[in-house]
Amino acid sequence: MIYLSASAATEVKRLGAKRRSVSSGFLRVGVQPGTCASLSYQMELVQHSQPQDHLFECQGIRVIVDPVSFPYLKGLTLDYSEDLMGGSFRFHNPNATQTCGCGNSFAVDS
Repeated sequence: MIYLSASAATEVKRLGAKRRSVSSGFLRVGVQPGTCASLSYQMELVQHSQPQDHLFECQGIRVIVDPVSFPYLKGLTLDYSEDLMGGSFRFHNPNATQTCGCGNSFAVDS
């Protein structure tokens, strides 16, 4: 399962409204090889899912995760917060054994 906080869902809906994509599309969350730690997070609004994607409905947002990324993201909570420097998404990943100061990359034990 992938979770979104209320503030993350609100921000995804706001971004989707600007692009007119969240009501009919999906929030794709995944991982790719990273620079700071071993993996980095990816997020994008997409119009279509793939048959093998894991699909979750959270806070009115359809979230999809590819099968390669899913073991690294299982139980992830996506949050959003704003401060004087602006707003950003935060990833709270129970699988991460090490995180980078940037907050966008992580490592897991093999």
